[in-house]
Amino acid sequence: MTMRTTYLVQTFVLKRKRLCPGDQQVSPSVNGALKRAEAMATRLPGTAAIQIVADDETGELESATILGRFGEVPEDFAETLQAA
Repeated sequence: MTMRTTYLVQTFVLKRKRLCPGDQQVSPSVNGALKRAEAMATRLPGTAAIQIVADDETGELESATILGRFGEVPEDFAETLQAA
């Protein structure tokens, strides 16, 4: 059982006056994800930097952690992330 850690930047866009998930981008490190999310938040309504730990063989999610939020992020995003 090999665990793999992935760092993502989740963007949020406005659709019909509601915040919706946009694109996801993979980053090579924690600092890279945080810097990219902060920079992208200047052009978008909001972004979040996320750390995902999953089993490399089965793809089973071990944990998902929000490292940082920038701009507007839906209030229920943390619960949605944990349910995935």
